Amino acid sequence: MPTIHVDKEDLFEYLGNQFNTEEFRELCFEFGIELEEDTSEKGELAEGERAQLKIDIPANRYDLLCFEGLTRALGVFLGRESITNYHVAPTSNPHRITVAKECSQVRPLIVGAILRNIKLDAARYKSFIDLQDKLNQNLGHKRELVSIGTHDLDTVQGPFTYEAVKPEDLKFVPLEQTEEMDGHRIMEFYEKDKKIKKFLHIIEKSPVYPVVYDANRTVMSLPPLINSNHSKITLDTKNIFIEITAMDMTKVNMALNILVTMFSVHCKEPFTVEPVEVVYPDGKSFVYPDFETKSITTTAKYLNGIVGIEKSNSEIVELLQKMSLEAKVEQDSIVVKLPLTRPDMLQECDIAEDLAIAFGYNRIPRVQNNEATVGAPLPINKLTDIVRREMAMAGWTEVLTLSLCAHDENFKFLRREDKGDEVVVLANPETLENQICRSLLLPGLLKTVRENKRYPIPIKVFEVSDVVYKDPTTERGARNRRHACALYASDEARFEIIQGLLDTVMESLGVAPYCNKQQGHAYYLVEADLPMYLPGRSAKVMLSDNGNTVELGTIGIIHPEVLFNFELKVPISSFEINIEPFL
Repeated sequence: MPTIHVDKEDLFEYLGNQFNTEEFRELCFEFGIELEEDTSEKGELAEGERAQLKIDIPANRYDLLCFEGLTRALGVFLGRESITNYHVAPTSNPHRITVAKECSQVRPLIVGAILRNIKLDAARYKSFIDLQDKLNQNLGHKRELVSIGTHDLDTVQGPFTYEAVKPEDLKFVPLEQTEEMDGHRIMEFYEKDKKIKKFLHIIEKSPVYPVVYDANRTVMSLPPLINSNHSKITLDTKNIFIEITAMDMTKVNMALNILVTMFSVHCKEPFTVEPVEVVYPDGKSFVYPDFETKSITTTAKYLNGIVGIEKSNSEIVELLQKMSLEAKVEQDSIVVKLPLTRPDMLQECDIAEDLAIAFGYNRIPRVQNNEATVGAPLPINKLTDIVRREMAMAGWTEVLTLSLCAHDENFKFLRREDKGDEVVVLANPETLENQICRSLLLPGLLKTVRENKRYPIPIKVFEVSDVVYKDPTTERGARNRRHACALYASDEARFEIIQGLLDTVMESLGVAPYCNKQQGHAYYLVEADLPMYLPGRSAKVMLSDNGNTVELGTIGIIHPEVLFNFELKVPISSFEINIEPFL
């Protein structure tokens, strides 16, 4: 949960000096935030020191991470001010940023905006910088997804370019420094800096570094690390040029909108932002910021049912106004216009949450639920428990492995080919070990054996868990599938042992071997040349149901190349099947 520090005297003055600390603590509780500390309660303040309020903010409320956003939201909540409307200033010739195609190698996206005729003082300047840091840290995932750069527009000349250059071709004086450095020197210099060194890994291994230039080829910033000292912002800055580079378009728009809506209040024309045009290598151009708003349509019946109150349409509209949500009644529905400052609002339940806050959690009537309900396990979980119990009772050890894995572990290491229609790939993986959602349990079991090689053989382990497959027929484009996988590692492969466990599992599910089949289910093995297994030592596991045949999975002796890829030296046999056809 992010924490902000605000000046107590300034905040209480903004709110009309109608609160003491305890009353403000109660207001925070009602609004859904928490006053953690008032520094004036610790004792006497040093001479010249002003009391600070330390306030915990919900992780989804980026609009409350600065003094400007917090006071504006509380002002509307208390009815002291109306909902703010933001505008993009009309201009026929906006400043332009041209993106070079090489940027796709390192950090492909950039947006921009201008705060024109802004008036800064020490407190506003500090709040502006603090909000940038918090957005970089939280929304930007420590600058990996989003990195904000701000510049004194009067010190540079447009149009601007966003390029990617070799480290040795980059030369500028970083912020608050006097030495001109190239890319290599910057990496060396900031390796000792406690703040910046945490971000060096984002681009240090890239063959090119992202750079923002002005029309005179003056370096403005090296995102996501440091700005140029040439364009630094001071208290005398009148026009602020904002550029935000990113890996994700949704998050970069969120960051830009939050930053400009919060601080446009200090512009000569309040709540008005000057746009910037961005031209990409394919010739497409976009104008930022994008202040187009969305709406959610809901009903009083739904909102009242979720919150547990009984309010009319007009009363709900009035309550939502307290949360800075513009709402109106259309026939039997309520249409809520989502503010630019609330990217966390995605669906009807988010409207209901704000309604509950506006009404007051402590005022929601307490009711007794007299409806009798009976809990029952989902069929798939009941089936899973049967399989797990039988495998455990057979003397095998259950393990639980990670649902994410490296792409190579799921394909290359198993001698399998990725045809592009199987696995769900993460857009922004944190590490190389977590690139995809697994489509097999086997890699996890092989890694488990690898990490436990010091234990005596045989090693007999199993797992019954979900894997994930692409499925364009579903709403999310993917689906889970429950698999059962077992692995036997010893000085001999002992295929008969792994097949014996498969027989045990099938028997527990009421499925007989094909040679002894009765009316109903039966299973059998079909020889198959599968790349992860030894040639001639693998088979498909098939299920027959009155003439209908389903492929459940595979069984075999693991190929030596696969063992080598997972750093294993003992023979291994395994099977992996889909258990959902038994539902």
